[in-house]
Amino acid sequence: MLKAIQGGSKKSPRGGRARPVYPSPSSRPIDNTQTRKAGGRWRDKFNAYLELNRHELFVSLERLVDTPFSSLMTIGVLAAALTLAISFYLVVANLNQLTLGLQSTSQISLFLRDEVQDGHARKLAEKIQLNPDVQQTGMISKAQGMQDFLAYSGFAEAIQALESNPLPIVIQVQPASSATEPRQLEKLLAEFRQYVEVDRVILDMGWAQRLRALIELFEQAVMVLSIFLAAGVLLIIASTIRQELHKRRDEIIICKLIGATDGFIRRPFIFTGFWLGFFSAIMAWFVVAVMVLALKNPIENLSGQYDGNFHVLFLSYPETFIFFIVASTLGVTGSWMILQIQLRQLIPE
Repeated sequence: MLKAIQGGSKKSPRGGRARPVYPSPSSRPIDNTQTRKAGGRWRDKFNAYLELNRHELFVSLERLVDTPFSSLMTIGVLAAALTLAISFYLVVANLNQLTLGLQSTSQISLFLRDEVQDGHARKLAEKIQLNPDVQQTGMISKAQGMQDFLAYSGFAEAIQALESNPLPIVIQVQPASSATEPRQLEKLLAEFRQYVEVDRVILDMGWAQRLRALIELFEQAVMVLSIFLAAGVLLIIASTIRQELHKRRDEIIICKLIGATDGFIRRPFIFTGFWLGFFSAIMAWFVVAVMVLALKNPIENLSGQYDGNFHVLFLSYPETFIFFIVASTLGVTGSWMILQIQLRQLIPE
């Protein structure tokens, strides 16, 4: 049977001429030699590609190290632009933290009518406390209000000349943290105005809303400035790569004469742009970190003087990673843009 499978012959049962027995397709051994060769070629090409890029990556780094003064000057200018961008971002982030804290401490004051007594006011405060959008309520009686007014107003003698206490009972309502949006607060105000015991409802959050509007305007301005700074980074890197390209003009022309492609010529300059963006991001990160450390304690001490709980924010790990990616991408993009233009103009004669 093994011989027959390997292509031998088998006698006919009638004693006639032997007929060859061919192996079935399923019994034929599969030749993987070509597949292995193809896979090996692709693997070798990929490894060679990685090795070439690794070599060009470190060669471009060595070229920057060989010219330390000009490289540091370029990196310093790029870092200054990136420092401004990241500083604006942190200012906006810290201001947003401040406005969120102000919104969470917003308080609604309910001024009751003169005829409402303390007992009735306490029951109303307990009723308001049952509202799911209310975190806490407190009541200031007429007597307590008068004591506070005498202690802090400076008009004690004039107030004592009055025959009766003109101050109303006040119920202070602290909204829940989930009800600090303007629409939710307006809904609470409309609900409180429906109580017959309530004379006036005051929510002094207009200044906070105006502050929030100013911060939103500042956010838009920061976005526009960041776009201009990013464009500046692109132009600086493009100018640096252009100068390097012209220094190596003869070398590039020779490479073109012997058949080098634009992609091969472009690769080391692309890596140079990457290193410029990467190192400028490192320098900008350290500059901003020093600035934040210098301002952190004074700002937090000032916040503590006003019973605040403000903490200066810095870049988180994901934000830092994104910042380095963006800076490096700007370097690569600026290099690629100028190379697309310049390499077309370098034509061997």
